Amino acid sequence: MHPSHFFSSSNVLIVAGKGGVGKTVTAAAVATAASRAGQSVLLVEVAGRSGAASLFGAVPKGYEESTVFEEAEIDGVRHGSITLKSITPDAALMEWLETQRFQRLVGRMATTGLLEVVATATPGIKDLLILGRIKAFEGAGTFDLIVIDAPAAGHAVGFLRSPAGVRDAAKTGLLHRQAVEVLEMISDPARCKVMLVTIPEETPVNEMIETSFAIEEDLGVHLGPTVVNSVLPELDDLDHDLATPAAEPGLDLTDNERAALATAADFRAGRLRLQREQLDRLGAALPLDQIRLPHQFGSSIGPDEIAELATVLTAAIEALPEEGDE
Repeated sequence: MHPSHFFSSSNVLIVAGKGGVGKTVTAAAVATAASRAGQSVLLVEVAGRSGAASLFGAVPKGYEESTVFEEAEIDGVRHGSITLKSITPDAALMEWLETQRFQRLVGRMATTGLLEVVATATPGIKDLLILGRIKAFEGAGTFDLIVIDAPAAGHAVGFLRSPAGVRDAAKTGLLHRQAVEVLEMISDPARCKVMLVTIPEETPVNEMIETSFAIEEDLGVHLGPTVVNSVLPELDDLDHDLATPAAEPGLDLTDNERAALATAADFRAGRLRLQREQLDRLGAALPLDQIRLPHQFGSSIGPDEIAELATVLTAAIEALPEEGDE
């Protein structure tokens, strides 16, 4: 599949996964890959953090919108832009009230503490307000693709379930209409898809499987390919005997060094066996295309690592079948 087709197949791509599986890194890599395909991308963080900026070598600007990559032509290829935005429930509520012409009320609520009272009066309203802001960005058509760095997997289900809860609680009025409009967006695969992220370990894979069924079957939200982060490369000859000098006479190593290498090889071989088991189990449980991103061995992740992951991601997307193909 051509990357431009993949990234233009939906207006909003929600990246979700268990905490610690590299969800934000994946969202940054997706944004980079999409910009390379010529898309103008809005990368939105909704968990009250602004951690994506450092991944692009930029200084976090809190809740201010900032562009970390301008449209440019590189090696004869037109690249799009990447803009970062952090959305909080309070800011989303104030912006929504302003669009409903309640400017005076917004000022009073911000100074008296009534903002939190309104935001917690109806279960799910905070998440609905954030999704409402995303819907507003989508409706404006300013960006080709909106990538959402969603809450951790457990909260992600509640995040996506919130519009239905508010719709059922508020039978009429502005909130009801907002909930209905958001539901129309997230249930339309041409407008919204969810990309789940995991690592090849038992507990994260279990959570991805549970989350996928909850999102697609219970909520009716379409799933895109799954992403498996931190995949170790396969290595040959890990079972090679290094424990004795006779096994490898060309190596000038002490007995302790040979023993340490043999222990490390055994450990790596064990990790690879477990990784294969989890990847096979995930593939059997979820009949979805699988994108595998390599483990990053450095102590931190920055622009170079994001660029490398985006390259791998693009190649994996190119290997996907076109929609409608077997």
